[in-house]
Amino acid sequence: MKEFFPVERIINKIYSVRKKKVMMDRDLAELYEVETAQLKRAVRRKLDRFPEDFMFELTKQELEDWRCQFGTSNSDKWV
Repeated sequence: MKEFFPVERIINKIYSVRKKKVMMDRDLAELYEVETAQLKRAVRRKLDRFPEDFMFELTKQELEDWRCQFGTSNSDKWV
């Protein structure tokens, strides 16, 4: 059985976007020890199992704002 994640590890990866608490796809993939693309494919294959608002993509402006707010490098991979 897989160990539970430390709460601090999860809390530090929750952000506020569009007045909702969200986690970035790469952070979820890291927690589940899979590649981001693999996580996204799995979700898209089974969309009917998730709430309608389970995932969304950031606009270019939201991404830039997020990067500025958290000092994230432009070299980070974001889709």
